[in-house]
Amino acid sequence: MSLFKARDWWSTILGDKEEFDQGCLCLANVDNSGNGQDKIIVGSFMGYLRIFSPHPAKTGDGAQAEDLLLEVDLRDPVLQVEVGKFVSGTEMLHLAVLHSRKLCVYSVSGTLGNVEHGNQYQMKLMYEHNLQRTACNMTYGSFGGIKGRDLICIQSMDGMLMVFEQESYAFGRFLPGFLLPGPLAYSSRTDSFITVSSCRQVESYKYQVLAFATDADKRQETEQQILGSGKRLVVDWTLNIGEQALDICIVSFNQSASSVFVLGERNFFCLKDNGQIRFMKKLDWSPSCFLPYCSVSEGTINTLIANHNNMLHIYQDVTLKWATQLPHIPVAVRVGCLHDLKGVIVTLSDDGHLQCSYLGTDPSLFQAPNVESRELNYDELDVEMKELQKIIKDVNKSQGIWPMTEKEDDLNISVVVSPNFDSVSQATDVEVGTDLVPSVTVKVTLQNRVILQKAKLSVYVQPPLELTCDQFTFEFMSIPRVIQCKFRLPLKLICLPGQPSKTASHKITIDTNKSPVSLLSLFPGFASQSDDDQVNVMGFHFLGGARVTLLASKTSQRYRIQSEQFEDLWLITNELILHLQEYFEKQGVKDFACSFSGSMPLQEYFELIDHHFELRINGENLEELLSERAVQFRAIQRRLLARFKDKTPAPLQHLDTLLDGTYKQVIALADAVEENQGSLFQSFTRLKSATHLVILLIGLWQKLSADQVAILEAAFLPLQEDTQELGWEETVDAAISHLLKTCLSKSSKEQALNLNSQLNIPKDTSQLKKHITLLCDRLAKGGRLCLSTDAAAPQTMVMPGGCTTIPESDLEERSVEQDSSELFTSHRHLTAETPRPEVSPLQGVSE
Repeated sequence: MSLFKARDWWSTILGDKEEFDQGCLCLANVDNSGNGQDKIIVGSFMGYLRIFSPHPAKTGDGAQAEDLLLEVDLRDPVLQVEVGKFVSGTEMLHLAVLHSRKLCVYSVSGTLGNVEHGNQYQMKLMYEHNLQRTACNMTYGSFGGIKGRDLICIQSMDGMLMVFEQESYAFGRFLPGFLLPGPLAYSSRTDSFITVSSCRQVESYKYQVLAFATDADKRQETEQQILGSGKRLVVDWTLNIGEQALDICIVSFNQSASSVFVLGERNFFCLKDNGQIRFMKKLDWSPSCFLPYCSVSEGTINTLIANHNNMLHIYQDVTLKWATQLPHIPVAVRVGCLHDLKGVIVTLSDDGHLQCSYLGTDPSLFQAPNVESRELNYDELDVEMKELQKIIKDVNKSQGIWPMTEKEDDLNISVVVSPNFDSVSQATDVEVGTDLVPSVTVKVTLQNRVILQKAKLSVYVQPPLELTCDQFTFEFMSIPRVIQCKFRLPLKLICLPGQPSKTASHKITIDTNKSPVSLLSLFPGFASQSDDDQVNVMGFHFLGGARVTLLASKTSQRYRIQSEQFEDLWLITNELILHLQEYFEKQGVKDFACSFSGSMPLQEYFELIDHHFELRINGENLEELLSERAVQFRAIQRRLLARFKDKTPAPLQHLDTLLDGTYKQVIALADAVEENQGSLFQSFTRLKSATHLVILLIGLWQKLSADQVAILEAAFLPLQEDTQELGWEETVDAAISHLLKTCLSKSSKEQALNLNSQLNIPKDTSQLKKHITLLCDRLAKGGRLCLSTDAAAPQTMVMPGGCTTIPESDLEERSVEQDSSELFTSHRHLTAETPRPEVSPLQGVSE
């Protein structure tokens, strides 16, 4: 048994599917027995009232039949139960039960049984009050300082306080500014009622002020009649706590002072009688109920606070003294004396779990066996430690951070893409221009070896591709784990066969070490069948209008991809390389390789970066201007409202015209912001396509391994979405600067540079373009990307949050400029901004 779990002394489950709240539990000697033992009184919203007197034979026993003294069906929902001196002429304790439209006071008595079944208990109705208004809660006490009897005050749902002097109705008063009822408590020391209003402030009302205030029945009369018939109800003091209150409790463990405890949604307050804060405690969890129960030392009060994490915390003022775990979330907690056991904690959950528990620890009977002592050989331990460190180092080098396991996974994912399109397209927009948008069905199969809890399947595609459903949760399906499965979609999903073009603005040539293959074998269905089956020219038409032409040389081992837009080249180039690799694998050829020997098209790439950055700056300016116009619009509204409320009419001074003009400017700016966001989304999609192409060409150009290409992708494509707060330019600049500082550094001076911890939008893109050019230059000079611990510079697996300018010597800058002018030639500028759909392998994630 855990040390910090509440010790179960006695427990039971109340009824079947009954509901309870914080007012449904009470502990008192309701039958006025001579031993003074408390009884547990529980009422439910189903109308059942139960009285328990637990007598467990041993600790942890469940409820026995004789523990239930009385069970009565009252027919009406029980909102609250209290025990006090509610009957005139006697100081015996009676039970008050609050229903939604009725207040009943009962006498509970027991008679000694003559047989072994025990005593018999019965409940007799002393009197009842039928309420004209729906009740919410109640409180009781010696209102007005009377002795020997308790009065009852009921708060209605519409804010009326109804006071009952035992068998008779005294008066009713409406609370000022009332909206919703809050917790209600009575302070006997100050003779006042304390509640928390909808304004989130604690309010105190004197009983004398309530008694002499205007009667609630005269609320609808005129102001002059009200002033003539009684005094106005005014609040004694208020305190703004800034949140709704769950409960209020007033305690006084000595005659000198009393404290008002208020439990909020996130804070716990202790107030003096005059409303001043004695102390407050900010809670790190959501509380459910509380109870100040005793004062252990002078000037301090102990409090029980339960929360929704099944925990019960014991505080001495603001100091946490103990924490214990409960088997349920309590909505009410009480402390009493049961069966000669003092300090029993009684908790009640909303579903009827009633438990009596105590704090403390159980002694452990386990004794650790004696360990055979032996002398340690420190030399052997050092040798063994070095061998283990070497094994760990080798595993980290070969397998990365996480070691690979060969055991069978608890959950396997398999994906099957349908070879045919859906007969009826499921696309949201069926047409893009003159092209019909097709849809394809993807079947995801989950195979689990053990029972999993709440398995979630997420499917992600890069925009503008869309899914009919991307989240699946399986309730019938430990430690959270993530399993990924990648798969490819058919090329026909986003492009159609098109007419080849002889001329194009942008061209890329891919070299291979094998004889050219017929394009009909690589892309079946994208060209018409010819007589010789040797198709060396093929056209592709993307949904949206873009066209790409693929040419295969008849004499050399080269393939050319050309298009009017630079970013359109990536998808066909990538598909060509994948289809060539699959073709030669089927032929049994293992030494097939592709390469790129042309000039790196950085100029076209930089133009896309500049256009994307320009849209970001434009969006930032538009949002700032929109904020200014919104402030101006609200200021004009306030001026007009002040003019309209003024009793003396005054000219508007063209404020209405200014309001109308500002409103039109706000609408126009909002439309411009929305239009710019759409353009920014399309620009970011084109930028990602161009980035994929640049990474692919760098990998073919320098024959990079898969791990090195993955590092480039992590550096150039760190974001799935682009926002104003965190954009692509500053993130990529930080990642590339980190690579230049570590694995691609040339001197220890660069390695010693410190990177900033913040990412801010740059003033321009010159620094980013310089770093990208420098990265390509150092890769061309033999630099290699590596993140292992054996690199020359100290490595870290986490990319830094920012970067500073990397100083370069004049000699190196001149050499970079010369090499760049020879290596990266300038191409024609982009002349159109037509958006093109982008596609990449779909990724499914199950966790």
